[in-house]
Parts: sequence; structure tokens; C-alpha cells
Amino acid sequence: MVVKWLREHISASAILTVIRLYLGYSWMTAGWGKITGGFESAGFLQGAIAKSSGDHPAVSGWWASFLEGFALPNAELFNFIVSWGEFLVGIALILGIFTTFSALMGAIMNFAFMFSGTTSTNPQMVLLTFFILVAGANAGKFGADYYVLPYIRKMIKRGNVDTTITNS
Repeated sequence: MVVKWLREHISASAILTVIRLYLGYSWMTAGWGKITGGFESAGFLQGAIAKSSGDHPAVSGWWASFLEGFALPNAELFNFIVSWGEFLVGIALILGIFTTFSALMGAIMNFAFMFSGTTSTNPQMVLLTFFILVAGANAGKFGADYYVLPYIRKMIKRGNVDTTITNS
């Protein structure tokens, strides 16, 4: 019943638009602050790795291994991915374009931050994002998705978009 309402009703679209704008603004401003503020992920990554030891570790060993073995050596890449990822997810949510995908990418970032031992607003953002993900296209009804998704569906239906995989 709640899922049907989230996915189909115009009143849900209106409420989801407010949630989408809040999340979008949060992501956009966080990303912009990192882009313009000289964000360095290395310190954050080292702090997360340090939280994986002791009597009550806040970071799981497998995640700390990933951070230490891959993320930290590629900190420059993560500086770019985190900053621009946050900013672009925010812009997409504000515009309501590819809303479900953008929300999913935001949730993945939230979980990565929580896996790294930070709480902040991440659980709240994941909870709100959950409603957008369940609502699907209805979350972007008052946004660019209203125009973009039907166009993409029409192009796929006409066969103008190659959706087949060919063997080389």
C-alpha cells in the first residue's frame, strides 16, 4: 500500500520532490566545498584505517584492508571521485534527472562514509534516499525525468538505441 502510493500518487511526488531537493542541496554543497576547498582524502582514509583496531573497532577489517590497499594509494583519484561525485549527485537530484540512479550513487557514498566510521548525517540521508529509491520514476516526476525518461523509453522501443550485445 505504501509502496504503491510512493510509486504512483502525485502527492507522493510532491513530498519526494522536497526530499530530493534537500538531499540534492546537501550533496551539492558538500561536493562544492570539497572542489573549491582543496579536499584531501588521505587524512580521512588514514583516520578510518586507524579506527579498525582496538577493543571496539568502528571500521571492519575488510573495509580497512580496502582503504589501506586501494583507496589510500589512490588518494588523488578519491579526491576527484568524492568531490565531483557528491557535486554531480546533488545537481542531478536538484534537477530531478536520472533521479533513481543519482539517489543510488548517493546512498553508496553514504554507506562508504559509514563503513569508514563516520556517522554525521549519513544515516538520515540513507533513510530519505530509501524513499526515493522505492518510488522510482515518481520521485523525479517534478523534474527533468518527467521529460527524459519517456524519451529514453520511446527511443529504446523504436530500436534507436542498440541494446544488444554482439560477439567480437
